[in-house]
Amino acid sequence: MRADVTGFRLKMDSMTLARFMPMHLLLDADGCALSYGPTLALVLQDDARLGARFEDLFEVRSPGGAVTIQDVLARAGTRFRLSPRNGARSGLRGHGQSLPGDGRILLNLTFIDLIAAVRAIALSDADFAASDLAREVLFLAEANAAVTQELRGLSLRLEGARMAAEEEAMTDPLTGLRNRRAVDLVLDRLCTGRANFGLLHLDLDFFKAVNDTLGHAAGDFVLESVGRILREQIRAEDCAARIGGDEFVLIVAGRTDPRTLQRIADRIIARIREPMTFEGQECRVSASIGIVRSVNSAAAGAPALSAAADRALYAAKHAGRGRAVMLE
Repeated sequence: MRADVTGFRLKMDSMTLARFMPMHLLLDADGCALSYGPTLALVLQDDARLGARFEDLFEVRSPGGAVTIQDVLARAGTRFRLSPRNGARSGLRGHGQSLPGDGRILLNLTFIDLIAAVRAIALSDADFAASDLAREVLFLAEANAAVTQELRGLSLRLEGARMAAEEEAMTDPLTGLRNRRAVDLVLDRLCTGRANFGLLHLDLDFFKAVNDTLGHAAGDFVLESVGRILREQIRAEDCAARIGGDEFVLIVAGRTDPRTLQRIADRIIARIREPMTFEGQECRVSASIGIVRSVNSAAAGAPALSAAADRALYAAKHAGRGRAVMLE
């Protein structure tokens, strides 16, 4: 190709043209393809054939009514918008110019949506000229993607930390059960929703004697053991909590049958009554349990039910300890 540039004769072969204009299309005077830039060839794929007519390669989006390249240049001057006819989702814009001498036409194209095109065709910065601003755009897009990914990761870490903090705030550190705050929230939710459940209030008998004779380490061992027993006796939808000292609460979701709740309490009492060995010493405790059912206090709120369970527990203690009493 020969072109006049400020009085000089410039000769440019196809390899040089491809290097500096990887999205070029060179047409003869009749609008038939003479050469394609390598990046444009990736867009057109099998349609990038020598001799293919411009109108067979592209649908002209702007200027309106144009079909051939001659129509485009006559109506739009040097700027236009195109869509490949092969269905590639890569809208193109560009400018063109008839070259002096033999009437050949040189088009230099670029993508309307560069980022979408890069994703659709899997392009890299090597597919663009070194001086093309597309390289800067791709760099910024990659940097933005990296920052976005890092921010997303940071957000996930912060959310995980928040959830962990909330979990810790709801957990008794010694036994791993829920704590009083968690119990209050669960009871409020169940009472507000008028759900059916059983509430068991448990207190250890003779726990003070273990602490006084064997020490606080033995007492902590007993509390941890009781926590393990309670976890084994409940389902995933139930709630077991240590609400302070040697007091525990069980919320048994959906179960209000007196015999069922009594069996649960009796199993727990039997397990806790079994000797627990700490550093060769037996720790003997028992459990007293007060039971109430939400169906007996349909209009009562969480504080009223908790107070009723406490009265049931006091009745169990008064009746001789190591037993369960249900308030009807």
